[in-house]
Amino acid sequence: MGDKRKIVDARADSEGDISHVLFEGNTNFTPVEQAIPIAERGDVENAHVVHAGDKKVHLRTNPNNKTGDNLDDMAGDT
Repeated sequence: MGDKRKIVDARADSEGDISHVLFEGNTNFTPVEQAIPIAERGDVENAHVVHAGDKKVHLRTNPNNKTGDNLDDMAGDT
C-alpha cells in the first residue's frame, strides 16, 4: 500500500476517553473505532492497538521520550 498515516491531533469525550483522532493531511477527525483497525493493520506510524485485560481495545501512541505527542496531550486532557 502507500505510506503509513500519522496521528497529529485527538479529541476526547466527556469522560476523558479518546473518541476521535486526526490523521495528517485530513481536515476531519476520524472516530477512534475506525482508526483502530487501521492501526491494527500496521498502517499508522505513530500508534498501535492495545488489548487491555478488561477486553477494551485502546489506541495508544508509540513510546518515545516526548509527552506532547501522546493522545491525551493532543486532546488537551493533561
